[in-house]
Amino acid sequence: MISTLPFGRSGHPSSRLIFGAAALWRCSQDEADAALGQLLAAGVNHIDAAASYGDAELRIGPWMERHRDRFFLATKTGERSYAAARDQIRRSLERLRVDRVDLLQLHNLVKDDEWEVAMGPDGALGAAIEARDAGLVRHIGVTGHGTRVAAMHLRSLERFDFDSVLLPMSPASLHDARYAAEFEQLLALCAERNVAVQTIKAIARRRWPEGAQPTHDTWYEPLTDAADIERAVHWALARPGVFVNSAGDLKLLGPTLRAAESFATVRRDAERAALESRAGLEPLFVRDFAAPA
Repeated sequence: MISTLPFGRSGHPSSRLIFGAAALWRCSQDEADAALGQLLAAGVNHIDAAASYGDAELRIGPWMERHRDRFFLATKTGERSYAAARDQIRRSLERLRVDRVDLLQLHNLVKDDEWEVAMGPDGALGAAIEARDAGLVRHIGVTGHGTRVAAMHLRSLERFDFDSVLLPMSPASLHDARYAAEFEQLLALCAERNVAVQTIKAIARRRWPEGAQPTHDTWYEPLTDAADIERAVHWALARPGVFVNSAGDLKLLGPTLRAAESFATVRRDAERAALESRAGLEPLFVRDFAAPA
């Protein structure tokens, strides 16, 4: 079984591998139900969805009717204004077939202009706080991609006491010295405040080469060799105190779950060196280059 860790100040004993529900973007209900069986068998008890993840919330809804008490359920709003976020939060509850979610996150809040709107007096943060006060949401988090996200999360935490953050963590991303320094600063602050830290892109290899025909439902080329996936997941889990979110393709779920189940304390630097030598990792994010949401 996959080990658990208290999810920040929520206290929920979440599995250290969190199911990234972007993998349910365009699958059938039968395929989604098969994924649920895999999650339950491995001990994954935390689902991370988003309003923008295609049909994911609709596919999760039937699970919640049968297994609501077995999952910490998170979703996200990508809206920036109060009114649009308020409406999207309530629509997500309907799609998920629940009265409340455990975590509502402001999705990919990295661009300065969007940050000003979302965090302003008529912004999405106000809708999230309102939903929390009404009992529709238990906790509030913030997520993001790109090379600026750690710095932006630090800025967000200055404005509001978020319960969780989500951002990339991989050997390639930490090659960017500035990002690595800001990442460490963010993790230190989160540890001090007991803010949960979710990490993404653990098994990303590189952007799809120009002209390549994607073989997976991820916007980047993922690792596919089981040994490479195991090394990558072990490397990520070897970082104390963080959670690792699975990738957005159901074909990758099985090997990722097996890697998390087999995790034991590893020599992080050795895993990183072995992974980079075999897998040809490249940074997904380039400074000042817009990243997909």
